[in-house]
Amino acid sequence: MSGPLDDLRVVEISDTLTGAQAGQVLADLGAEVVAVEPPGGSRLRDQAAFPFLARGKKSVVLDLHERVDADVVWGLASEADVLITTLRPAALERFGLDHSVVSVVNPRLVYGSVTGWGRTGPMRDAKGYEGMVLAKLGAMATSFAKVSTRPGPTFPSVPFASWSASQALLQGVFAALREREASGAGQLVEVSLAKALAAQDPWNQAAAAIAQRFPDAFVAAPPVSDEGVPNYNFTFLLLIAITKDGHWLQFSQVQPHLFRAFIRSCGLEWMYDDPDWKTLPNFEDVPRRMRFWDILLTEVRKKTLAEWQEVFDQDPDVFAEIFRSGSEVLHHPQMQFARHTITLDDAERGAVLQPGPLMSLEGTPIVLERGAPRLDEHGAEVRARAAEARRDPVPAADPPPSGLPLAGTTVLELGTFYAAPYGATLLTDLGARVIKIEPTSGDPMRVMQPFPESGALKVLQGKESVALDLAAPEAKGILERLALTADIVLCSFRSGVAERLGVGARDLLARHPDLFYLDAPGYGIAGPHGHRPAFAPTMSAGAGIAMRNAGALVPDGETDDLAVLRARSIQLNSAGGGSATQPDGIAALAVATTLSLASYLKCRGVAGQHALTTMLNSCAHALCEDAVEHANRPPAPTADAEGFGFGPLYRLYETAQDWVFLAAPTESDWTDLTGQAEFSDLRDDSRFRDVAARAEHAAELVEALSAVFATRSADEWECALLAADIGCVKADTNTVERNYLGEFGRQHGYLATVESPILDEYPRVGPIVDFSRSATTATVGCTLGQHTEAVLREYGYDDATIADFAERGVIVTA
Repeated sequence: MSGPLDDLRVVEISDTLTGAQAGQVLADLGAEVVAVEPPGGSRLRDQAAFPFLARGKKSVVLDLHERVDADVVWGLASEADVLITTLRPAALERFGLDHSVVSVVNPRLVYGSVTGWGRTGPMRDAKGYEGMVLAKLGAMATSFAKVSTRPGPTFPSVPFASWSASQALLQGVFAALREREASGAGQLVEVSLAKALAAQDPWNQAAAAIAQRFPDAFVAAPPVSDEGVPNYNFTFLLLIAITKDGHWLQFSQVQPHLFRAFIRSCGLEWMYDDPDWKTLPNFEDVPRRMRFWDILLTEVRKKTLAEWQEVFDQDPDVFAEIFRSGSEVLHHPQMQFARHTITLDDAERGAVLQPGPLMSLEGTPIVLERGAPRLDEHGAEVRARAAEARRDPVPAADPPPSGLPLAGTTVLELGTFYAAPYGATLLTDLGARVIKIEPTSGDPMRVMQPFPESGALKVLQGKESVALDLAAPEAKGILERLALTADIVLCSFRSGVAERLGVGARDLLARHPDLFYLDAPGYGIAGPHGHRPAFAPTMSAGAGIAMRNAGALVPDGETDDLAVLRARSIQLNSAGGGSATQPDGIAALAVATTLSLASYLKCRGVAGQHALTTMLNSCAHALCEDAVEHANRPPAPTADAEGFGFGPLYRLYETAQDWVFLAAPTESDWTDLTGQAEFSDLRDDSRFRDVAARAEHAAELVEALSAVFATRSADEWECALLAADIGCVKADTNTVERNYLGEFGRQHGYLATVESPILDEYPRVGPIVDFSRSATTATVGCTLGQHTEAVLREYGYDDATIADFAERGVIVTA
């Protein structure tokens, strides 16, 4: 393996998806990553994704309960640049491997720690399983409830929280490494699954804050009511429909010209001139909304998939994604064109088809050559090296607190909507300066929601809005001046747009070779889908997120019954992701990781270059449990046919009042659970004596556990089992955003109160990364053109020129 980080040494102590995925990105970038595995190996070894997660790493087996083995880790950490761990803080203290101890022998160490909930609040000591986090925050009972037609919450299979935490950890590590270049000192970087998940939400947190502030003027409602009636026009703009030959399609025609093109492709353009339909896609009365929905479903059903693909080829403004499943994303035409897949030889599995690197770097290419290591393959080498490592404390004064770790990094943002721009937003909390170039009409996010600015309030946090008419010749001159002092350019235009405006990577890098230019489109900057409109639902369908969550809940089979088709489309829409869990957030986090990497590389003097991330490839990485192919591949964890969970010990249970999520998948978890009086009868039942027996008698175990859980309320079970260190929480019925902005967020220290030029004072979730020395800041949104004048003055334009630009519409000022 080689890449831009080939001089870094990393120690990975984790058997969770979060830690393994963070280590995998570092290994892909060329770092030496030593994965410390427990006796018998990481539990990830039995999973389909292991050859992807462990590629390029070194393996050493160590029992941290044994002092001699813990000393090996101590020796590795004494010479490492980065240590990442998902062990709970109490366990690290017992092993003598917590940050306060290890940093004494290696003050330059960047120590990345991931917990489930953070180190404050009522849940601080609880286990941090993905399912517990999504249940406790309300995602199962609100975001995904309609994936199933039964009452109660529904379990999603996509690891949204684990992905969020892995990327937040990487952002913090790169920021801390950058700060180390100046200070010479490392520090503790802390991330939690529960707080990191907040980065997935495009606007609902802002909408909830507005609803709190103006309860009588702003009432939020779900996209589709409990009676199956669309509350908003998004049901039509983001139509889910089935073709004549049985393929579900996700249309994504959010902008007016795109929707009109779709209506034209259906032969319905006459509706714009018909008094009964001319307000489409907005209708006040319910019957008209329902009738319009049926008309669209009927028109889509008239064509086969091949016929629709002919339409897409003829009109680039009309497009729909096929709902893919399993590893089909690896065979997506765009993934194949962009070479975002790779086949690596694995010592135990043979050839493994898997996603390529998360980001592409032209100037410092990532070269992947090694598959996953055999268990303890590098044990002798690693132990010998650790034995020779320095063990004595390093005499040094306590390093002083530092400022914002990305202070001094300037990002010039070219793009609209959520996925790429929010990646830059995350960096503003760490001190990066982001100058956002907006069209004079404003980013469309500003008017995407019924309440003005609510759609963009979050995505514009911390940015300086410079509103330009990019078609004007003078605007290009302004961009040239801004590019002179920028470190990074972030572009998310569809393929060809930046080039037509003269601000593409080739243009700007030719004139400013020190720039790090990141293209972050939905599909790519060329290829069969590079020009296609890409929104969160498009990616959810095309990458396989919706089908992974839906599982068997959406039945196969042909039908022309419009009521059935409406119901199934609601299920697929819900399965694609809710307000807090969706592809925009997945992609934004990957963008932020790449931008923070760029800031670190720039600080080290690495030359400017062109880089690329895409929403599609980011989603493939997040879906790695499915997105691999190799011989004798074990199945990915798959929810049961009713959407309760992965098995008897990792699933939802109905109680005397409300529901709980039980997370007790390991042997030690089982021992703890059956050690409780209420479950003790299960301990001596021969049907459940070991893992194999429990798998064979899974239905009986579910029945037995269901009977016990039915004896108490969800609140009572959560209180009792958490006190016994057993993973069990109530599936909260509040929405995720209400939990973040309510008592849960306050108790766990997630909230910051900020003052905005739009809303005055309001609460927001604070930065998703914490540091032991570096500062963070909770930034706020901005109005259109709020900073145009100030930025232009800073870059040498006088008042007369600025006034002339404003009068001629070249710029918009606040």
